[in-house]
Parts: sequence; C-alpha cells; structure tokens
Amino acid sequence: MSLRTPPVSHDAETTDFGGWEMPVEFDSIRTEHEAVRERVGKFDVSHMGEITVSGPDAGRLLQRLTTNDASVLDPGEAQYAAITDERGVMLDDTIVYRLPEEDDETYLFIPNAGHDEEMFDRWVNHREEWELDATVTNRTEEYAMFAIQGPDSPDLLGAQTDVDLPTLSRMEVTSGTVAGVDALVAYTGYTGEQGYEALVPWEEAGTVWDALDCQPCGLGARDTLRMEMGFLLSGQDFDPEEEPRNPFEAGIGFAVELDTEFVGRAALAGVDAEGPEEKFVGVRLEERGVPRHGYEVQNTDGERIGHLTSGTMSPTLGEPIGLGYLPAEYAGEERSVRILIRDEPKKAHTTTPGFLP
Repeated sequence: MSLRTPPVSHDAETTDFGGWEMPVEFDSIRTEHEAVRERVGKFDVSHMGEITVSGPDAGRLLQRLTTNDASVLDPGEAQYAAITDERGVMLDDTIVYRLPEEDDETYLFIPNAGHDEEMFDRWVNHREEWELDATVTNRTEEYAMFAIQGPDSPDLLGAQTDVDLPTLSRMEVTSGTVAGVDALVAYTGYTGEQGYEALVPWEEAGTVWDALDCQPCGLGARDTLRMEMGFLLSGQDFDPEEEPRNPFEAGIGFAVELDTEFVGRAALAGVDAEGPEEKFVGVRLEERGVPRHGYEVQNTDGERIGHLTSGTMSPTLGEPIGLGYLPAEYAGEERSVRILIRDEPKKAHTTTPGFLP
C-alpha cells in the first residue's frame, strides 16, 4: 500500500510515520530543536487525524468514548483525553475541541497518525450500538494542520492572522484566517513551548505554509522536544498490542474523569483504587551513551525491573534522557538504576517525566 502524503511537498528527508510520508528533518534535528526552544519553528502535522462529530447526541458519543469530561466544554474550548477499550487499555490519546460559533454541538477530535480510519469506525459502530443521533465525518484529508511553536510564535503568527492571539487561552480554539485563508487556530502544541496549531483547507495548505516565514521542522525535532517534556508518543510509549498501558500507568490520570460513563471506566476505577503496579518514569543517564526504545532497565543489583519506551540525547540539556515503565515505587523520587546499553549497565537515576523547568 502506498504511503499517504501531506498536501505540501517538502524538500526534506522523509520517513514512514503512521502510514504517511512525513518530513523527519529539513536542516538538522539540533537546528530545528533550538529554533523552537529559542525562537519559533513550524511543523507540518497534517498526518494527524481530524474527525468531526455533530448532532443532538454528539456530546454523549464523545463523552462515552473518551476518558475526560466532554460535557464541560463550552464552544471554543478543548481538552486532552485518552481513548480506552473495555480493559482500560489506551487505544490512542487525543485532543477534543468543541468548535466555536456553531448553532449546535459540533466537536472535532484529533486521532494520532494512522488512527483516523480506526477511530472513525469505532465512533460509527458505537453510535449504532447505542442508537445515538450523531453525524461522524472523517475529515483527515480535508484539513491540513500546521504547528507554530516557540517563544516568538505569537509575533510570527500574529502577523499572518486576524485572530487576537493574546485573548486566546491555553486549550482554546477559535475561527479566523491565516494568510487570508479560513482557519481554526488553537492555543495547543506538543513541544512544551508557547505555540499554536492551525487547521486550514487541504487545497490551500501551501499558501499558509509559505506565509509562515520561520524554520521548518520535522518529526525528529518534534520527538526530541516532546521527550524533554515527558509527553507520550502513541504507538511507542503506549500501544494496545506492543505496549498495552492504561492512563494511570502512563501518567495521564488527570485526563480520566471517573464520575462519567465511558468505555473502560470500570477497569480504570479498579486501577485507581488499587494503584498501578508500574508507572511511566523519566531517567537521566550519568555515563556516556544514549538510551533508546526497548533498552532494559535494571536495579543496582543487576536485576531487570523494566524497560524504556523512548530515549535521546537532549539537545537542550546536553544529557542523555529516557522514558519508560518501572515498578511504581520508582516513581516520584530519585532512585539509582542501570540502563543496559550494548550489554553494559550504565549508571542512571529516575526522575518525574518532564526534564525541563
């Protein structure tokens, strides 16, 4: 099967990501990473899915298929949530937007790359099973999505949009234009820096991309930026088949509202009451080497206690960092561990995910 391609053709090294041919780096990961931390960079994230849900029961359908409380969203507000199965295992994580200026309740949620068809089918099948009145539309190839991230993002985007960015609060979305093109502009992002995400019509994506005059960034920098913040990557830090995890293990219990009814709630209530056996933790390597996905984590006696799901050399810190799952007692305070790199145990210590202030 051929790879799906974004609407803008990029002069960059590309990679297969979730069935999409996406730019991994334009110049270098370090150059792009530093641009976002110090100035501003732009990302083509059109591989992310976009699914709208509208109609009288749209809110109920979203409520029962995501772990957070969608009923509290007013028009123009957004929230982070997980999508779980009956076991409480995460199928995906997502941002749910209640769209602004709509006469009825209309929501947009964002599945991760390659999950849009799966989630569209899931929503439609449950709508039918529960006999709800809601229209579900997969609009992934109708919207392009660009992320403008970094401390200078308000100035850069502000020069190209009629949206009053200073009035937009974190996790809010509004309608406007970017480079004269109709757009949804959200104060959201995946880098830990101030930034925005813009959804624009697929056929006009090139106009908007070209108007955003800053460093283009690929998935490589997006990965190092999110790892420094301890953010999860779907399909790697959790996966229903390869890395089955629930939100409490994965450190996103804040996105679980047990007072609501959703698929997986009963299982997660049990985890919440008893506490997870393992938790998502950060590690800092104290010796030379780079921790990577799949590397074994040992205690100081050389016994295997867990594994890493992500790792890199942090461009900001100049230190090797990793993320993974260890017994719950290793979360919350610094503990000495060893990372097995090429069969050699390297000294490291645990930390709460999120390596930057």
